[in-house]
Amino acid sequence: MRESRADTTRAIVWAVLLHVLLFGLMFVGLLWTRTNAPVSVAGSPVSAELIDADALSPAMQRTLRNRPKPAEEEVPPPPEPEEAAPLPQPLPEPVPQDSVAPPQKQAQDFIPVPDTENQEAVVETPTPTPAEEKKAQELKRKQDQVDLTEQKRQQEVEQQRRMAEQQEQERQQKLAEIRKKREQAAREANLAEQRLRQIADVRTRQSSPETAPSSGSDSASPPPGNNGVDTGLKARYAAALQEAILAKWTRPETVPVGSRCTLLIRQLPGGQVMSAEVSSPCAYDEQGRRSIEAAVLKAQPLPYAGFESVFARNLTLNFTAQDR
Repeated sequence: MRESRADTTRAIVWAVLLHVLLFGLMFVGLLWTRTNAPVSVAGSPVSAELIDADALSPAMQRTLRNRPKPAEEEVPPPPEPEEAAPLPQPLPEPVPQDSVAPPQKQAQDFIPVPDTENQEAVVETPTPTPAEEKKAQELKRKQDQVDLTEQKRQQEVEQQRRMAEQQEQERQQKLAEIRKKREQAAREANLAEQRLRQIADVRTRQSSPETAPSSGSDSASPPPGNNGVDTGLKARYAAALQEAILAKWTRPETVPVGSRCTLLIRQLPGGQVMSAEVSSPCAYDEQGRRSIEAAVLKAQPLPYAGFESVFARNLTLNFTAQDR
């Protein structure tokens, strides 16, 4: 603890008073030890005769031998002069390496991490007052509150960032699925168109010998007829409807390949489907029936161009289960 100027002044005043008191005691001691003048008493001085003890009578000698010994008076020793007390000296400041510490009764535990705090700085630091401690605690509480608020804000920002990343990933996945479905639909449409062309070509080649004249007349002239419907065109129209529906249908495992089912389709000119229902006979189960009805709706508009003459609003189609 560092001494202040007031402490130094108080120590000097006490030292001066102590010196004055010591000098006063020494002066009183000198007066006490001074020898007094001899006292003059009236009367003649005492006279005494020397007598040989052997010249005395035996009775006197016996009396002398048995006389009581006088009490010895104890003479008090002369008072020793009091030594002057030494002047008070200022206490030296304790030095860490010179201080004498009492021996420890028990060995000190091993400290794995050395203390890096400056002990001299700690000793020199003044002890805070209760007001300062309360202020420091209040500041610490406010700082802890600020740190907690900042931590919560960072957690909310991090959570929002993660949610945004998750939403972006989901959006990318949906876009990828949509692109995949579009590409698959485009491939299926191209494949269906190619199959329709192939079937139309086959039907055309198969119907050519039937429509050809049996004689050697001009092939450019149409054969005789009765204003009926061309059976070859109806067959090509049924094949086109079959291929269009197959392009949008995924055969369930419960529907065997080659099994047949009758479909009743209501449509408008242009191929727009109004309704599609399964009729008897049908060898499909409930799942197969629902799937073929949905495939007809997905396949609209149904084939129309080139088949106007055989178009019917209420159409009955014998559908055959096949794999694409």
